[in-house]
Amino acid sequence: MRKNIIAIVGRPNVGKSTIFNRLCHRRSAIVDYEEGVTRDRKYQETEWLGHSFILVDTGGIIPKSSGKINQAIKFQAGIAIEEADFILFIVDTKVGLTDIDMQIGKILSQKREKVFLIANKTDNEKDELEIYDFMKLGFGEPFPMAAANGRNVANFLDELITHIDRVPAETEDDDIKVAIVGKPNVGKSSLINRIFGKEMNIVTDIPGTTRDSIDSSLLYKEKKFTFIDTAGLRKKKKIKYGVEYFSNMRTIESINRSDVVLLIIDADQGITNQDQKIASYAQRNHKDILIVFNKWDLVEKKEQKMRDFKLDIRYQLPFIEFAPILYISALTGLRTNKILDTILQIEEESKKRIPTSKLNKFLEKITSRFPPSHSSGTHVKIYYGTQIQTHPPTFVFFCNNATLLTKHYKRYIHNQLREEFNFAGASIRLYFRSREPQQWQ
Repeated sequence: MRKNIIAIVGRPNVGKSTIFNRLCHRRSAIVDYEEGVTRDRKYQETEWLGHSFILVDTGGIIPKSSGKINQAIKFQAGIAIEEADFILFIVDTKVGLTDIDMQIGKILSQKREKVFLIANKTDNEKDELEIYDFMKLGFGEPFPMAAANGRNVANFLDELITHIDRVPAETEDDDIKVAIVGKPNVGKSSLINRIFGKEMNIVTDIPGTTRDSIDSSLLYKEKKFTFIDTAGLRKKKKIKYGVEYFSNMRTIESINRSDVVLLIIDADQGITNQDQKIASYAQRNHKDILIVFNKWDLVEKKEQKMRDFKLDIRYQLPFIEFAPILYISALTGLRTNKILDTILQIEEESKKRIPTSKLNKFLEKITSRFPPSHSSGTHVKIYYGTQIQTHPPTFVFFCNNATLLTKHYKRYIHNQLREEFNFAGASIRLYFRSREPQQWQ
């Protein structure tokens, strides 16, 4: 279940960043000045009394002239209205009600039901007498708070979480959740349309048309697939403050709740640094992965290009070299019919369980061929291993001293596991545990 997104909005210098840091229980560097508008790019998952949510610190408005103020305010407040689940509208008790506050309030009034008005810098009871002028904004009585010293912050959070549904425990279901991710304009929505055989999402040649994660389900070979079509991930420095910023958060959230990540790469452009970052995030979170090179109809010398891409994956994406590769065209339908079958194969590999006896025969074979060693000369012995989980396949190996196992040797075991048992498309996890002391390494 997606976590609620809570945006902090208001004019400059009302204490938005201080509130953000206080609610996140940390101090963060968040100011990123640009001419005309302060555009910070800070978000943080936080929680209060078991309720998790994503807090977003937005930039204040710094108008250069009265002619630009309405446009700037409408832009920022409009984003909050469109993308956030809740909005914390911050005003400054020390300064009082301003014309900019009124203009922000006018736009936020379109979604009055999800706005919380906070009178920050209300340091004491005397200051509380000054907050009632803010009722002219039309959001009722403001909540008095002083984020700098923590006054009333806990009380406010208690109030906030009464409006946020507690995220329920994940329920086991049998459908395969597939997150379609990649740079903007690689054809994610076109691929969804091709798979479903109808116009599921708007398709244009403008990067970033899809602004939110959209779930679409279908039944194939008696198996339910839920596809999560996401906005394209961009490099952080190129994410301009706006709808695209919120979409980036939702893309990450989509990867987090998926079973299989469909990484779409533009075959006409090849693998980019951003593709590496997306793939790395998916792998670090132990997601099953399928690599899809789209726009294959535009590629010349296809056989040579296939060989080139396999080499590129080996050198640029070695951490997902286990992922199957498909060369498709969402536009023409070339090989798109293989996607669902390949996902089913990946799921089968991810749910595969290796019997302990078979695993230990394998372990004996590879350790006798290449025994573990340590530069100190200390004897290193791996006694046995067992698989403790599927999806992702997870193995634990018991040693005399797990701290003596080098990264190189752990990688050796990982690679040999794949060579012996395949696990194509499935991320696998290895843990190494010492017999004494009894702790995970």
